[in-house]
Amino acid sequence: MKQAYIFPGQGSQFVGMGKALYESNTLAKEYFEQANEILGFRITDLMFNGTDADLKQTNVTQPAIFIHSVVLFETTPDLIPDMVAGHSLGEFSALVANKVLSFEDGLRLVAKRAAAMQRACELNPSTMAAILGLDDEKVEEVCKSITGEVVVAANYNCPGQLVISGSNEGIRIACEQMKAAGAKRALPLPVGGAFHSPLMEPAREELAAAIAATTFNNPTCPVYQNVDAHPYILPDVIRQNLINQLTMPVRWTQTVQKMAENGATQFTEVGPGNVLQGLVKKIAKEAQTAGIN
Repeated sequence: MKQAYIFPGQGSQFVGMGKALYESNTLAKEYFEQANEILGFRITDLMFNGTDADLKQTNVTQPAIFIHSVVLFETTPDLIPDMVAGHSLGEFSALVANKVLSFEDGLRLVAKRAAAMQRACELNPSTMAAILGLDDEKVEEVCKSITGEVVVAANYNCPGQLVISGSNEGIRIACEQMKAAGAKRALPLPVGGAFHSPLMEPAREELAAAIAATTFNNPTCPVYQNVDAHPYILPDVIRQNLINQLTMPVRWTQTVQKMAENGATQFTEVGPGNVLQGLVKKIAKEAQTAGIN
């Protein structure tokens, strides 16, 4: 029986996240205050008492989820993962959990990532949409058939649920064609840009410089990375995969399948919400799921 620890990405945030932990655990409070200092503003005020609008700002959302996930992991006793993975942003949390990154370096990279993604969104107005009820192959086929616009598969979340990413016009055309092809729903998402697409190239270049200047340590267990769903233990390879992640799809379906193939029987989600537990149940039906939130 192998323990897989998995970490959520953007969209799992909620007002009040981490507040009870901050108030009840001295070590957690130290982590939260350290985060405030590193970021240069009191993100805890926004996490604990802000509004939904506050938390939806990319420069707040990404660090907030990372902080909450990592602090939960570091302050929960007896967590010894055999393998880790994270969904998009969550990969940074996973890399702190398996000791590749320090909390401080991870948070600095997440803050740079959020800022770089925001700038890329402003350069190229773009969006994403969830496609429900179509095979992955059909979604990919429709994306490739659209000419003159950027449209790609971005998040392979679970069978029958794939998120596409691209230009505003490209996504509009794609949603019409996905419905015509038999999709149950083709739903534009309230996001500020085309994450995990070629339109994030300016952000990838910015983040690459920050990642190159950051120390990556040997891990305590393999990390299954978004770019190809395979396990990695070599710091230089992990580093390059993390850079490439911004412009490549999140292969979450394949990640969970590969972890299960390699012996994972228990998947524990660490962080706000329970989205990943729901996805795991649809991907690896025999697996046990739990959450620390």
